[in-house]
Amino acid sequence: MNARTSTRLRLENITVKFPGVTAVDNVSLEVNPGEFFSLLGPSGCGKTTLLRTIAGFYRQDSGHIYFNDECIDRIPPHKRGTGMVFQNYAIFPHLTVWDNVGYGLRARKVSREEAARRIQAALELVDLVGLEKRKPKQLSGGQQQRVAVARAVVIEPHILLMDEPLANLDAKLRIRLRTELRKLQQQLGLTTIYVTHDQEEALSLSDRIAVMFRGRIAQLGTPEEIYQDPATREVFEFVGEGNYLDGEVTEIDGDSVVVTLSTGDGVRAELGGRSGAGRPLSKGTQVVVSFRPHEVEVVPQGAHGDPPGENTLRGTVQHLDYLGAIVRYHVDIGKGMTLLAEHYTAQGVPARQGDQLTVRIPPARVKLFDTDGMRIRGRGS
Repeated sequence: MNARTSTRLRLENITVKFPGVTAVDNVSLEVNPGEFFSLLGPSGCGKTTLLRTIAGFYRQDSGHIYFNDECIDRIPPHKRGTGMVFQNYAIFPHLTVWDNVGYGLRARKVSREEAARRIQAALELVDLVGLEKRKPKQLSGGQQQRVAVARAVVIEPHILLMDEPLANLDAKLRIRLRTELRKLQQQLGLTTIYVTHDQEEALSLSDRIAVMFRGRIAQLGTPEEIYQDPATREVFEFVGEGNYLDGEVTEIDGDSVVVTLSTGDGVRAELGGRSGAGRPLSKGTQVVVSFRPHEVEVVPQGAHGDPPGENTLRGTVQHLDYLGAIVRYHVDIGKGMTLLAEHYTAQGVPARQGDQLTVRIPPARVKLFDTDGMRIRGRGS
C-alpha cells in the first residue's frame, strides 16, 4: 500500500472563535513532510479545534492553511485529502470491518477492484486479516481502533489527523498500540498530526510537539527539548512532575546562581543559554527553584551524620509511594515546603515514613523560574 507523497503543512496566524471564547489564538507552525507532530495540552486548550480546522470541519476566522504551497482555506473537508481518526472511532455499527474500511473509497467512487486491493492492504497493515466479516460489537477496543486507522489510511491521505485515538483503551493496550501506530506511520511516511493530553504518549510518539495553553502555543520542540528544556513553568509542570521551592537569589557568579530558600538552605543552579525571561537577574530576585523528582539523588543513610554538601537538603519522610521499580518520597524540608524524590528500589528502600532523609540536587539539573513563570537562563551559550 503506497501513501501519497508526504505533505508539508503550514499554518499562518490561525484564529478560531466561538461565542464568548477564542479557541485558537493566532497560531502559526510548520509540519515537515512525513513528520509525526503532536498537539499536546490540557482539555480546552484548543488542540482539537485546531485539528478540526485543518480537516475543514471548522472554518478559521483569520489566517491561512497550506498543504505544501497550496492554500486550502476554501477547499471542503472531503476534498482536502485528510484521513481522520476520532477518539470514539466513529465506525458504523451496522457495517462489517471490510465495509467500514472501504466506506471512504465508495464515497470517492473508487472502482471495486481497486477498492478491494486497497482494503486488503489496509487490513494487512493493521493486522485485521481474518476479521473482515465481523461487526464492531464483535471486536475488542483495540481492534475497533485499528479499523478506524485502516479506514483513515485506505484513502491514501495527504495528511493523517488523529484526535486522541487511544484515550478509551486501558493502559497496557495504549502502550502497545502507540508503538504500532508509530511503526505504521513510519512505514507509510505519512505526515501525521496527533492530538493528545497524555504527556507520555506525546513524548514517546512524536518527532516534535507543540504544547498548547489557552489557544496558543507555549513551546514547540522535540520531545527532549520540551521535557529537558521547558520555556515556562507551565510547560515544566504539564509535561512531568516537578519540585517547586520558593527562594531568593543571594549569589551570582557568571551562569552560576545561588538561591537561598526560606529554610536557610542554599541551592546552586548552573544555568545555560540566554535569559528566557528577558530580564536582568540580580541579588534579591525572588525565584522558584525547580527540578524533577528522578533528578534527586538520595544520600545513603550512613552519610546523615556527615557535614551537608552542596545542594544537600534534609527532611522528614511524610509519605512514600511504592511503585515497584521506584519509590517516591514526599519529604518535608521545613517552612511548609515539601519535595518529591524518586529512588530505584533495586538499590533498596533507604527510608520509611517518619524517617529522616537527605537528598542532593545536581546543580546542572536545577531550573529557575521568575515569579511570572518564565524560565531564567544564564548569559552563556
